[in-house]
Amino acid sequence: MTSGDGEFWYNLSTHEVERGKQSPGADRAGPFATAEEAARAPQILVERSRQWQEDEEHEDEWGTPPSGGGARQ
Repeated sequence: MTSGDGEFWYNLSTHEVERGKQSPGADRAGPFATAEEAARAPQILVERSRQWQEDEEHEDEWGTPPSGGGARQ
């Protein structure tokens, strides 16, 4: 068994699930533990992207005074 044969990948070009590293890295999302999980890759990627965006926004707010508090001089 070659490295990665037990993993599943979602091919972003063909929209098919692949077992192992069959396609170039730029065309793959994963790895996933199961074929079913890999088939859900588009939804998983959207969910992760949304969470990352929320995390980024939270980090951007770090150190910003709360709104409505007014600045002291």
